Amino acid sequence: MSAITHKKAWVVSVNMGYGHERAAFGLEDLAYGDIITANAYPGIPDREKQLWHSTRKAYETISRMQPVPVLGPLLFGVLDDLQRIPQFYPRRDLSKPTLQLKQVYRYIRKYGLGKHLIEKLSKRKMPLISTFFLPAFAAEEFGYPDDIYVVTCDADISRAWAPLDPKKSRINYLAANGRVVERLKLYGVPEDRIFLTGFPLPKQIIGGPEATIVKSDLAARICNLDPNGIFIQKYQKTLHDALGAERCEFKKKHPLTVTFCVGGAGAQQQIGADILKSLRQHLLKGDLRLFLEAGTRESVAEFFRKAAVSNGLKRMLEKTVHIHMYKDRPAYFHGFTKTLRETDILWTKPSELSFYSGLGLPVIMAPTVGSQEDFNRNWLMGVNAGTDQLDPKYCNEWLFDWINSGGLARFAWNGYIEAPTHGTYRIEQIITGEKMDLAELPLIV
Repeated sequence: MSAITHKKAWVVSVNMGYGHERAAFGLEDLAYGDIITANAYPGIPDREKQLWHSTRKAYETISRMQPVPVLGPLLFGVLDDLQRIPQFYPRRDLSKPTLQLKQVYRYIRKYGLGKHLIEKLSKRKMPLISTFFLPAFAAEEFGYPDDIYVVTCDADISRAWAPLDPKKSRINYLAANGRVVERLKLYGVPEDRIFLTGFPLPKQIIGGPEATIVKSDLAARICNLDPNGIFIQKYQKTLHDALGAERCEFKKKHPLTVTFCVGGAGAQQQIGADILKSLRQHLLKGDLRLFLEAGTRESVAEFFRKAAVSNGLKRMLEKTVHIHMYKDRPAYFHGFTKTLRETDILWTKPSELSFYSGLGLPVIMAPTVGSQEDFNRNWLMGVNAGTDQLDPKYCNEWLFDWINSGGLARFAWNGYIEAPTHGTYRIEQIITGEKMDLAELPLIV
């Protein structure tokens, strides 16, 4: 790599689902200017835009069809097989390029996908950080003049994330966890090009290397998640030592709050409707708040509104039932980040949001969508920061059993202790060369 002289970098993402843009959002302070969306930036050639658009639409359409009996799982299974992550053990050479990877390079070499953007960015020399593999591959193919980095967005990755010839490549990797580090080695990426950083969580909800915001929010959250004091009494000294006695008064600051997130493709919205119906009495009484995250999809927000009305909750809209829909993706990421500070329980499929357990958020997992989410689920359960949902139609029973026993408080604590929190700061440290006092991450997490 070249000598570190920059304080900023080009931060490049793609708007396919939310995961890649969510990772880029965590790096907004490091970005030179705006974060660049590789498949929708100003001036993108029509031909490239159409190539990107067709790929994205195919994936999102099939993802939304997954709940459809027979046909949905069949179509999604075919798509998922193309990007499936092989089992890790036994350790073996997995460097042989897959069909998916060859197709990616075909788009770059034959059709020039990404060339216009790389030529544009090459005019100002600084590191390039991409949260999706294709722009990084294009940067290398078209001679980008500075260091190239890829941020990984899941707890394990397919062969498509590593270049055709990893040993000859100059691409560097910023790995979300230790498993990704080891996986990249199996794919043939040299060890000196892999950096274990953790996922880049937003600074607005961390509070610097000391994690002052995380600690304050976690203390308040534990109060809601452990109403009977079972967890607090057992681990009081540990909590005081880690969070500070001044934070450990455990006073209730807001009503118990559950946030349910629909993925970028709009799948699993029915789960949100089932939660609404099951928690109806609690929402009417006002002893619980439900945040329903529709992202940028008006159709999903309208689905939730209709579900609220049909369950007799119209008068509780904007009181205990909050449906969040945003005008665009930047507004969504900023708004959702604020929502998380008031969230006690995060209910979502195990996407990149699994890494938000590092903020001390217990995760209730909806069913996985895709091979990478199976691995995210395994990772989340491995750090003991989340668990699978039971039948949402009866969450008015099992959810409160988990709360009253202090079980969800335990998940929140485990996430804070075991999952990486400072990925954004570690990445900044690598790019800028400015040293920070950050804990070393264990290799396998």
